Amino acid sequence: MMKIGGKLDKILKKSKNFYIVLENFSSKMIKTVKLTKEYDGVRAVDSLNLEVKKGEVFGFLGPNGAGKSTTILMLGAMIEPTSGTCYIGDFEVTRNPIEVKKITGYLPERPGFYDHLDARRNLDYFARFYRMTEEERRRRIEKVLEIVGLENVRKKVGEYSRGMIQRLALAQALLNDPEVLLLDEPTSGIDPQGTLEFRRIIKELEKEGKTIFFSSHILSEVREVCKRIGIISKGRLLAVGTPEEIQRQMGEEHYRIIVEPFPRTLRIDHDDIIKIEHDRDRAVIEAKSDIREFISEIFIENRIRLRELRLEMPSLEELFMKVIYESEVEEDASSS
Repeated sequence: MMKIGGKLDKILKKSKNFYIVLENFSSKMIKTVKLTKEYDGVRAVDSLNLEVKKGEVFGFLGPNGAGKSTTILMLGAMIEPTSGTCYIGDFEVTRNPIEVKKITGYLPERPGFYDHLDARRNLDYFARFYRMTEEERRRRIEKVLEIVGLENVRKKVGEYSRGMIQRLALAQALLNDPEVLLLDEPTSGIDPQGTLEFRRIIKELEKEGKTIFFSSHILSEVREVCKRIGIISKGRLLAVGTPEEIQRQMGEEHYRIIVEPFPRTLRIDHDDIIKIEHDRDRAVIEAKSDIREFISEIFIENRIRLRELRLEMPSLEELFMKVIYESEVEEDASSS
């Protein structure tokens, strides 16, 4: 990592503006600029522009085949981009792959271990790639096994459950005490108890200041552990922000108004109404704007007493499905 000292330190004291610029840069642990990867002319990742702050748990959300794994492989210096650039800390990944690997840990979607060995012997094999001494390996292996809750497990890895395999894979990713963790679908296929345990571990690692890039196709998992999320589909980043920000960004033209009672004989005409759905004596009105005041006036004119008139923004799940569907429709239309 870049160190500041000597002559540069004196410049920082003299130039407040320069210091601010440098501080803003160093606060970004992951950055991509028009990052693109093509396979046989098909863009798996298409001009991705993304920033993740130091110490942030960032959720990378999208359906299978959206480009999540390809992005992680480029960030981890495992494959090279077709064009564009990506950075981990102060390092441009393609120019500094060894330095990047020293400060990152990677959990693949399908981790592989030697089934006939136990956890410690498997981890010892991988720890040797970091040129640790035998004593350093022993201490670090015990530490990471404790972090993932496998310190008392002695059986061979071939007897592990899917959840235990994922926790062992996380232990492997932590062997070099990385600043950045790249987790590819870490909770996929895990039972509910294993998922809860994984969430706990991620939150503990966040407290330690780790920067975590967490990909998943399961919205509920991302939302539970991530402060910000990015939604990707067909290689393109569609939205990024906190769950609340994404709901505002993507739901600003979509208002759901609950009205009760709502007589079926009552007619409401407004240019912003998209549709009205009836459910017994209740109605759900979808509109382009908040028209509650207009609805209230109609009810007053017709001397109908309202029990409920409230605005309900679409859930993040609904918006996720909506934006994915719309992106797929646009892709199909452009290719036809």
